Amino acid sequence: MAETGSGYRSGLVAIVGRPNVGKSTLLNRMLGQKISIVTHKPQTTRHRILGIVTRADAQIVFVDTPGMHRFERSALNRSMNRAARGSLQDADLALLVVEAGRWTDTDDLALEWVQRARVPVALAVSKVDRLRPRSRMLPFLAATVRRADFRFVVPLSARTGENVGALLDELAAALPEGPVLFPEDRVTDRSERFLAAELIREQLMNMLHQEVPYGLTVEIERFEEPDVERVRIGAVIWVAREGHKAIVIGRGGDALKRIGRAARLQIAEALGRRVHLDLWVKVREGWTDRPGAVQEFGYE
Repeated sequence: MAETGSGYRSGLVAIVGRPNVGKSTLLNRMLGQKISIVTHKPQTTRHRILGIVTRADAQIVFVDTPGMHRFERSALNRSMNRAARGSLQDADLALLVVEAGRWTDTDDLALEWVQRARVPVALAVSKVDRLRPRSRMLPFLAATVRRADFRFVVPLSARTGENVGALLDELAAALPEGPVLFPEDRVTDRSERFLAAELIREQLMNMLHQEVPYGLTVEIERFEEPDVERVRIGAVIWVAREGHKAIVIGRGGDALKRIGRAARLQIAEALGRRVHLDLWVKVREGWTDRPGAVQEFGYE
């Protein structure tokens, strides 16, 4: 039970950084469960997602954002950048995530956006378990801390959990005093329906190659709960080109069957119930370049 009297702290922490730096992996680790999908492909996260950690001394409300990227080649890219920038508007603190041993121009862009928003910024140096040799860490940290007036810096590994507890302690101490913002049993603001769509898209990102995953989205058309133990889901996979439809379906439907099987298992694990999943593939030609379609699919 959280104490909410004098000294209790609460607030919003915007997790920002370049694509594929490990923001969603870190969020899932801090929450102790998966609410944000993770793949090895950049630009996996497309939506703002709240993740809520309630402690005895603080409630930390994380905002997971799409990775910030310099080039806005499509309406979808522009929407993702707006979501990332918009997360800073109400944040009490920005958590900039960078990769140990590697600082890029896009890291500069993310830091620039945070500084423009005039939000206090802390630094999480992730993937320390992959840095070889580890003797590179101290010179990298020394150079990095000179880039901005960071509230604090924590080297960590989201994959192994190293120093993640220390990060949570630092974040809790950095928030302003305030009451609990969400019920203590809430972990996210997103629905099971949204999570199901994202878990299907995660498998599409994992199993498809080249440009195909970036031109698709998933829409849940049916989410039925006949009893507490079962869920029936019907979902449409929308692709941006006619030629991509055949790739998603595969020869004899094999690709779609593999995607559906993997997605069903992930959804069942996340929801704790048996899942019946039906998938269809439809074409919305050029939807990623059309602001109206991007908004229709929930990216605004």
